[in-house]
Amino acid sequence: MMTLRQFSAQPETIPASTSWYLADLSEARGKQELFTKQAPQRLKALREHALIESAVSSNRIEGVQVDQSRVHTLILGRAPVRDRNEEEVRGYRNALKLIHEKNAQFSISEETVLTLHRLTRGEIWDAGKYKEKESDIIERYPDGRQRIRFKTVAADETPNAMRELAQLWKQCLEERWVHPLIALAAFNLDFLCIHPFRDGNGRVSRLLLLLQCYHLGYEAGRYISLERLIEQNKERYYETLEQSSQRWHAGRHDPWPYVNYLLFILKSCYREFEARLGQVKSPRGAKTEIIEAAVDAFSESFTLAELERACPGISRDMVRRVLRDLQKAGKVECLSRGPGAAWRRRGNIRKRG
Repeated sequence: MMTLRQFSAQPETIPASTSWYLADLSEARGKQELFTKQAPQRLKALREHALIESAVSSNRIEGVQVDQSRVHTLILGRAPVRDRNEEEVRGYRNALKLIHEKNAQFSISEETVLTLHRLTRGEIWDAGKYKEKESDIIERYPDGRQRIRFKTVAADETPNAMRELAQLWKQCLEERWVHPLIALAAFNLDFLCIHPFRDGNGRVSRLLLLLQCYHLGYEAGRYISLERLIEQNKERYYETLEQSSQRWHAGRHDPWPYVNYLLFILKSCYREFEARLGQVKSPRGAKTEIIEAAVDAFSESFTLAELERACPGISRDMVRRVLRDLQKAGKVECLSRGPGAAWRRRGNIRKRG
């Protein structure tokens, strides 16, 4: 809540880079309705794929992974879960569906936060409960050394901190201390600094991010996975979070690195959304477009396994077929042989709208 407290004084200046992001996102939101009225079948495919990517990526950031061959059935089907990891991915799927379908019914409150945590943590004993012991964020090194990266809010102070955070969010929107998207990023930073749960804080923070985007009228996250974009920029996520959390307890921290990071993620989401829908007359299948977009996202060489990971829920045969077609068209080249062969794209695969 220290960031929103800081913003209650209504900062006199906002970094130029932040203003640019806000202008770009305002323009993107203005185009949103136009794009969402086009190509209903493509939008349906994007929604399904974003659901899969979000559940997989958000858990994978926290080290929770499932068998690639099980992803589609696990998230879009009703097959029984086989282990704890599958339970957490299925739980995240359930939380996402709740947000997608009933976001207007859920205000930003303690009850909502606890509900989302309970869904994502499954049957574990402290699902939907605040931490009972201190849970500082500790960074561990390969040589066995460790350091406290951030000292979180004490367990006995957590309920009050969460109540204040929810109240400050509501007050900030009503009184317009800052632009709502800045308030959204500030809330996200404060939530992560409070660190209200023993485990699962990152996943709940990303669910709240999506829910708050919906409340503010930014809905591209329904079609493009915010979680996948955060995973792809994971190093920057941790870097800006550490930068902006320094001196947070004293209210003397610099929130702008993390604010700008989240605005960058939202801008990337809209940029990809428009690129996917910019050519509504394209005859290509939706899954083909998803694979091509994944190839386009690689800045360097990639393997078939890495491409599969970027396209959860799409079969290996489909990925191989599209890759061969791209090779025949001269758009990608194979750099080596064998199961771990490296591939590289040759220019942009997809035309930009």
